[in-house]
Amino acid sequence: MKTKVRSAFVCRECGADTPKWAGQCPACGVWNTLAEQKEAPAARPPRRLTSFSSIVESLAAPAPETVDRRTTGIGEFDRILGGGLWPGSLVLLGGAPGIGKSTLMLQAADRLARPDFPVLYVSGEESPAQVKGRAARLGLRNGALFLISETDLTKILEVAEAVKPRAIVVDSVQTVHKPDLGGAPGSVAQIRECAAELLHLAKGRGIGVFLLGHVTKEGDLAGPRVLEHMVDTVLYFETERQDVYRVLRAVKNRFGQTNEIGVFEMTGRGLAEVANPSALFLGAHEDPPPAGSAVLAAMEGTRPLLVEVQALVSRTLFGMPRRQMSGVDYNRTILLIAVLDKRCGFHLDSQDVYVNATGGLDMREPAADLAVAAAVAGAFLDRPIPAGTLWLGEVGLGGELRPVPQTAERLAEAAKLGFTRAIVPRARGGRERESPAGLDVRAAGTLAEALALAGFPQTA
Repeated sequence: MKTKVRSAFVCRECGADTPKWAGQCPACGVWNTLAEQKEAPAARPPRRLTSFSSIVESLAAPAPETVDRRTTGIGEFDRILGGGLWPGSLVLLGGAPGIGKSTLMLQAADRLARPDFPVLYVSGEESPAQVKGRAARLGLRNGALFLISETDLTKILEVAEAVKPRAIVVDSVQTVHKPDLGGAPGSVAQIRECAAELLHLAKGRGIGVFLLGHVTKEGDLAGPRVLEHMVDTVLYFETERQDVYRVLRAVKNRFGQTNEIGVFEMTGRGLAEVANPSALFLGAHEDPPPAGSAVLAAMEGTRPLLVEVQALVSRTLFGMPRRQMSGVDYNRTILLIAVLDKRCGFHLDSQDVYVNATGGLDMREPAADLAVAAAVAGAFLDRPIPAGTLWLGEVGLGGELRPVPQTAERLAEAAKLGFTRAIVPRARGGRERESPAGLDVRAAGTLAEALALAGFPQTA
């Protein structure tokens, strides 16, 4: 970027200056005495960021002592963080406006704040009175939690130097700006520079920093994608703000498991954690369940969750049959419909097929294949699947079933919730699979064989 140079014309006789050249000095009236003088503005000092560490260490050197995480007491939030807040970590929390980002972080900040662990809450969108009003509605009152309404990053850093917090919440990163940097708050340059300053503050001082950010209509975090590469952890609210239950997922975590989720319920006292998410995602049906309903065990990070998949098959009224999916992969479901038609004799070429995963979860893993196929088959035959049956397995284009990882953990979760039978792929090498107590595990080699175990005949 070029440096702008200011020009002025100074009279050699009287020393008067004028911004424009003239043949006669306007002060003394002497002709041909104005000479141009250029003055460059003072150079801006280069931005110097404190390095994390300048000590060269060998990889073979002994590892440092284990760093103690700081738990918030909110079990679901601590789970997706990897067990609590890692000192010096930079966490980015994204979600649509009004979904509960500020509410959750205010609750977490209140749980974190202690006399020996002060927390600074920086609000760039609300006044301290508004934040205190929300805290009063949530029943929060903590003397170790400090509030400031400020968007100037320089002043925020000065307050942090005075308060010396152990954790900082910035709500939101799109409102913070550096006065000496061009561009409006929320621009790419401003977000990148402000995040870099906060990153070096977190690493250099060992302060846990939470950045709250809004998302665009496409669901991406507003601002540059480089922001997600700079932070240690990226958390996203996946559900809509109209839903009572909110799913928070860790899409990136340098100190914990990626794709871990936390489930919360929006109440009058803020976001309350859901202790048993599997019961939430399972429908409360009578025995037998309705036709077109199947249950699978999905792995979300380190946690197995039982999710119900529902299907509806009806005769098409148009020339082209309709396929509509929610919560499951569209292209993969189309492949499963083709496998049912070709390998199992289910003629679905003149049928509309609708598939939905209850609870708002997004089932993208191949382990959901068998449950989706069973739900579509049951809906086509209008025959319910026996209650207490779990479907687990990947389906190949040849109709073969393939094992999925972490099968033991999935089966254990099903047994804990009272399921009595599980249909899974046959183990490789003819080995017998260990079954949890009370769970009858039946193995199948093909999709047709698995459907036969549930009493579904081939319709070819």
